[in-house]
Amino acid sequence: MEIVEKYSHLNGLEFLLVHKPELWEEIQKVIRQVDGKSCKTKVSEEKTMKGRLLYSPGAMNKAFKRSLGSRQWQESRVNYWVTTDEKLIRQTLTIPAEQQKKEIEQAGHTPISSYNQTDFVKDRVAIEIQFGKYSFVAYDLFVKHLAFYVGDQIDVGIEILPMKSLQAEMSSGVPYYEWGLYNVIRQGRSIPPVPLVLVGIKA
Repeated sequence: MEIVEKYSHLNGLEFLLVHKPELWEEIQKVIRQVDGKSCKTKVSEEKTMKGRLLYSPGAMNKAFKRSLGSRQWQESRVNYWVTTDEKLIRQTLTIPAEQQKKEIEQAGHTPISSYNQTDFVKDRVAIEIQFGKYSFVAYDLFVKHLAFYVGDQIDVGIEILPMKSLQAEMSSGVPYYEWGLYNVIRQGRSIPPVPLVLVGIKA
């Protein structure tokens, strides 16, 4: 596969080029090594595309996972506790999870266990590869990457999306780069408040 477009939000790409050029080169190499054509294995059952051979999101995800996993990109999970009290959430937001639970209990509220998980993290850079549904992109950008950044787990989040030309040969409901770019730009220059790189790929 190959990178067609990229967009740097809050100098995300510039940060990589200056501080982690070897990681950015590795990411580009991983994308180039994924054989997109071999992932065109899904026979559509949708009315508008019945019988048509499409790119399989599952096959592409597996190919990326193999390639990134072999380079020590690993899943990361951050646990935290939530409750119904807004002031208490603000008060406990930046402290360790164990301490969050204690303070919520001491304030007389019920702590509820929650977590954020991202698929690939290495040297404070997170990657999400999104061939799922439209709504997952917003969750990645405004919850996952942001939570890991605010929690001081990452410096940059990378979101890899198919270009519209690739998405047109996939099942309906899959997001695409141009749509994701529009939504980021529409929010304004500083939202979400986390350095990001949007990457658009084709097979």
